Amino acid sequence: MELKQIYTPIQKDLDKVKDTIKSISLIDYKWLSEQLSYIVSETGKGIRPALTLISGKLFHYDLNYLMPMAVSVELMHTATLVHDDAIDKALTRRGQETINSRWGDEIAILMGDFLFAKAGEFVADTQTPRVIKLFSQTLGIISSGEIGQFRGAYNINQDRESYFQRIYRKTGSLFSLSTQSGAILGKAPEAAVTIMREYADNLGIAFQIVDDILDFTSTEEALGKPVGSDLRQGTLTLPAIFIIERNPRDNPVKRFFASRDKRDAEEAIDTVRNSGVIKECYKIAGEYCEKACRNLKVLPQNDSRQALYDLAKFVISQGK
Repeated sequence: MELKQIYTPIQKDLDKVKDTIKSISLIDYKWLSEQLSYIVSETGKGIRPALTLISGKLFHYDLNYLMPMAVSVELMHTATLVHDDAIDKALTRRGQETINSRWGDEIAILMGDFLFAKAGEFVADTQTPRVIKLFSQTLGIISSGEIGQFRGAYNINQDRESYFQRIYRKTGSLFSLSTQSGAILGKAPEAAVTIMREYADNLGIAFQIVDDILDFTSTEEALGKPVGSDLRQGTLTLPAIFIIERNPRDNPVKRFFASRDKRDAEEAIDTVRNSGVIKECYKIAGEYCEKACRNLKVLPQNDSRQALYDLAKFVISQGK
């Protein structure tokens, strides 16, 4: 099933979210307007704002509050990508030049800050202190995950548990903000808010595991960036951790982290691709998707609940 089918219950409103995000570039400051237009011209899958709208539609669907929240989570996500690329010195994102590649790291950091500020403006429009506080807490969690990744670059001594904690901070926490805020703004019972948090925590981890798999198995054209980008930047992801666990004393990942040599990187990428670890990683991602869906049955039986099940299936199907 494609995302367009899954998004059917909220597609029109999701289109409005995207239009609103693009409209932030319509300001009097011409230079800033051009940069913002460049940033928001290429949109991703829209999973985070979709989760907010779907979670709200499970109960009381009030777009006066859900719409600005959906815009806010997507702006926060975009801001983190702009900052990530500047920190990682990435050259491409979604098939086009990164902000830092085109205008420099300083501009990229400032543009990311601007997007965070706009995200804060939109979340304030929800007029819901609990959601505003959750937004701030999530920003802190994401930042701590980025710090951990930066400090752990090229560190071979990282285990699975540290990896799962890191990807929760970087990815799962924003998924969780998306569903919790949607449920809260949709006036869901507290038990349902908890279920939506658990769903998003696990779905976000599964999503990042699959994303990390695709970093090795996909193509540059499909990824919009070079294959093996994470490894080349010194970030250990689950497929590489499996390779290390199998051969702790001598393996191509360890050699690359020691040498930073391009040939060692290519060997490490090929080793991951041609081993059985990809299948094992998909298995773990599937287990997280199952955890995500285990309590959905107690939620109202409607199109939104089915969309949550379908999103989990979509996440695990990517790249297979």
